[in-house]
Amino acid sequence: MVERRTMNIIAMIPARIGSTRLKMKNLALINGKPLISYAIEAAKASGVFSRVVVNSDDEIFSDIARRYSVEFYLRPKDLGSSATKSDNVVYDFMLKHPSDIVAWVNPTSPLQTGEEIKEVIDYFIKENLDTLITVKNEQVHCIFKGSPVNFKTDEIFAQTQDLMPVQPFVYSIMMWKNKTFIDAFEKNGHALFCGKIGYHPVSKETAIIIKTKEDIMLADYVMRAKASSGGYVIQYDEIVKTSKK
Repeated sequence: MVERRTMNIIAMIPARIGSTRLKMKNLALINGKPLISYAIEAAKASGVFSRVVVNSDDEIFSDIARRYSVEFYLRPKDLGSSATKSDNVVYDFMLKHPSDIVAWVNPTSPLQTGEEIKEVIDYFIKENLDTLITVKNEQVHCIFKGSPVNFKTDEIFAQTQDLMPVQPFVYSIMMWKNKTFIDAFEKNGHALFCGKIGYHPVSKETAIIIKTKEDIMLADYVMRAKASSGGYVIQYDEIVKTSKK
């Protein structure tokens, strides 16, 4: 297996100024810091990247990159609209920043840790993947277009812990081998799913994805609870003290 330390792996942190559902989402504050700062700090803390680069369509993020001591890349204007496809953004970045692997570290998962990023990168290399996208394991009864996905209706109701997890995308990390991606894009015009594809589950905290104001509120509550002295501790009703259990 190729060792990680011999590879040129770049963290690309996308930062579009014109968010559709939440205006200037990447600059919204969570526990006093802009949303994008959490992805930058986690990427740096992982210790697995040769470079960390903020990829944006607006110069305002060059100041953010400078504040957190990472690089900045101003992508072409035609790659900054809401209609821009991720395939095109990655292809442009790979051409301008040659490397072995590019990891899209998404600011939309502010609770992702450096340790978890390192775990995902190592899994990608160990499995010799060409594409990887993070997912979450969801053990609840699910239906799709009215039909059961992971349970049967003609047997006793299954306990959730016995269900086969469904795995919706989290997108906290999407990553590719550069050569495989570029070859596929130039041949097919798309490459987000190219070569050998793998998926890696992440924590419930990482799976809190920021899309709306309500998501910002939730992440802010969690971040403040974690930052409070002593961290968050579960408390129980006083009846537990007198219970024999």
